[in-house]
Amino acid sequence: MLSVSRFHELVKGVSRGQFDALVARLGADKHSKGFRCWDQLLVMVYAQMSGAGSLREVVAGFNAHATHHYHLGTRAVRRSTLAEANAKRDRRVYAEVAATLMASAGRKLRREGQALLAALDSTPIPLKGGGFETWTAATGNGRTQGVKLHLQYAVAAGLPMRAQISAANVNDITAAADWPLDAGMRYVFDKGYCDYGWWQRIAEAGSTFVTRFKGNAKLKVKQVNPIADEAAGTILSDEEVVLSNRHPRGGKRNPCTITLRRIVVARPDHDRPLVLATNDLGRPAQAIAEDYRQRWQIELFFKWIKQHLKIRRFLGESKGAVHVQILTALIAYLLVAIAHRASGCAGTCWEYLMTLRAGLFQRVATDHSHYRRCRERRQALAERQAGLFA
Repeated sequence: MLSVSRFHELVKGVSRGQFDALVARLGADKHSKGFRCWDQLLVMVYAQMSGAGSLREVVAGFNAHATHHYHLGTRAVRRSTLAEANAKRDRRVYAEVAATLMASAGRKLRREGQALLAALDSTPIPLKGGGFETWTAATGNGRTQGVKLHLQYAVAAGLPMRAQISAANVNDITAAADWPLDAGMRYVFDKGYCDYGWWQRIAEAGSTFVTRFKGNAKLKVKQVNPIADEAAGTILSDEEVVLSNRHPRGGKRNPCTITLRRIVVARPDHDRPLVLATNDLGRPAQAIAEDYRQRWQIELFFKWIKQHLKIRRFLGESKGAVHVQILTALIAYLLVAIAHRASGCAGTCWEYLMTLRAGLFQRVATDHSHYRRCRERRQALAERQAGLFA
């Protein structure tokens, strides 16, 4: 009985037909000399799944499973070929694959009726020394030299929804402002995304946001809301406000004209309370404070991928190689997370990843069939032997 391996089942999450159409549209396989984008994707996802730490280890491990190459639609790879492809191949292919997987997951969440609370944040990925200096030295931000991964993250599902890689000195709001806004979403982000014009656009798109006011925000109180008994001691104040500084600087007019809420939340472990800003005028203050607390989930996601996937130690030092490795890490995470949800496995995503990693090229259905036939033969033999002594 022929069956596919765990790895083959995992990469089925990427439609081969759509992938080939994307590669053809971008002309990414031009001058590929036999090592196509599909081969590169498989090898780089294998590198993430196997935890290999060097090009030599990736190539040796992948080539050791030659019996699986035919059904995967690939073949053995050389180390120099993989290194050159990572450095020079069009990385837009992998950015669009990641975006397609994220969009597909987002549509499924909406069909399931999950409330979409989306956290926005970024994480720095340090790159210093060696060949990194040639393209990262000029874009450091004083604290980090390297790149920055910007992310929009579906908190309830634990899945990234949008991603962008930028230089380390690109502001968070610069990346987020280019992303489309979805009606009915609840966006949560920190003070790095303080842009009143962007806040206004979120409201006009039919969405809400939860963030923090900066200390110099000029506000005019329109109404003081009562605090529910169950929120006493946690919610210190709840006010409806507007931005009172209509011309903040340089003769520019403040574009944010909506009514906001200023919710002050007690923090016993800090010297100062938390001052939240939101355009949600209907939900309880405690629910809004809980939304902001859930923003921490995106920090845990960044910690997860840095610990369990390969985006700290890179297989190449060029800009292209770094971007390809980060994008294929996102693709690998999405494939694992989607497969984990579909499997109904009770364990965590990390436990599911460890199970896959331990038997990446195991043919589960073949093993089950073999064990079933062995059990049936033992049963039949036991029945025949019992008849001898009847």
